[in-house]
Amino acid sequence: MLNALRRDPDSSDARWLVVFLHGYGSSGADLMSFADYWQASMPGVAFVAPDGPTVAKDGGFQWIGKRPGNDPRLYEDAVAAQPLVDQFIDGELARLGLDGSRLALVGFSQGTVMALHAGLRRETAPAAVLGYAGGLVGREQLKKDVTSRPPVMLINGELDEIAPVYGMHVAVKALAEAGVVAAGQAMPNLAHAVDADALILGARFLLSAFAYRARHGA
Repeated sequence: MLNALRRDPDSSDARWLVVFLHGYGSSGADLMSFADYWQASMPGVAFVAPDGPTVAKDGGFQWIGKRPGNDPRLYEDAVAAQPLVDQFIDGELARLGLDGSRLALVGFSQGTVMALHAGLRRETAPAAVLGYAGGLVGREQLKKDVTSRPPVMLINGELDEIAPVYGMHVAVKALAEAGVVAAGQAMPNLAHAVDADALILGARFLLSAFAYRARHGA
């Protein structure tokens, strides 16, 4: 079982679950800080931020190996990590009494890789997948692998040298070709990080996705 931080709604039962997936060498606590900005505008949303399953050699935790972006082993790593991520998500949904359509995945860097990989292969499509500073692995396998098509938004700094912005554009194109409604937003003057503007854009996307799912169902 993954170690995790949890923040449930203060005054109501949870109607939605946001699962944060952190980047390489980080921890759930780093992304739980997003909830500090979002919670006031997201009543009824529970937030959970697990630590990755293995310790990174540079400290912190990881979901997949630290490899070049074009390394095919990244896809293999994501395939290996997916069952544990799915098991964790299913446990959190059960804890809150929610079904899979009430889920949103939010990732940063390699957490975005896992959010996309897991989110597009869930039995029930999540309400949304939001990814910061990360991309898609296994583009060639996506069309045959995909089992759900949640709306996706990717946000990437134009100055990001770790996850260059062109990777976002490539991912959005591949997602669209697989029938996934996806959008990308390049942020000027932003490197491998998330700033206030990126958090605002992400919050608007999640709220819009929640409203659409509540209105139209899974």
